[in-house]
Amino acid sequence: MAKESSFDVVSSVDMQEVDNAFQQAKKELSQRYDLKGSGAEITLDKQKKTITVAAPADFVARQVIDIIGSKLIKRGIDLAAVKWGDPQAATGQTVRQVATIVEGIDKETAGKINKDIKGTKLKVKVAIEGDKLRVSSASRDTLQEVIAFLKGQDYGQPLQYVNYR
Repeated sequence: MAKESSFDVVSSVDMQEVDNAFQQAKKELSQRYDLKGSGAEITLDKQKKTITVAAPADFVARQVIDIIGSKLIKRGIDLAAVKWGDPQAATGQTVRQVATIVEGIDKETAGKINKDIKGTKLKVKVAIEGDKLRVSSASRDTLQEVIAFLKGQDYGQPLQYVNYR
């Protein structure tokens, strides 16, 4: 019997690139003429993997979020990995909005991916291992078909395909 080939389906974000994008956005916020004295602030918590935007108005907060989004895209971070919460009223007529950076595949999403792969009727084995999935098969072509299938699906977060062997 032929040796089995496999790959892992993961969802990871390079936090150093997020930090670089945050620094660029912070610099642009301090230099842009329409936002310079507006009182808008952004903070990054690397441990909690959150970005917080505080602004005097909802309109300004949306502008700052657009700036952060453009910097993340330039740095190669998929915006699907950033989940923005609803705007909250903060002290002194300001608005606060918090974004969490999604890393790892939760059990519910992993189960949905597993079910979708099994629904393709391809001869593959799928194992959920913590926050990743391992897909294995005797045929490398079959694994390529699975990757192509998953790239066509939307699970609300970016997926990467690593350890292909």
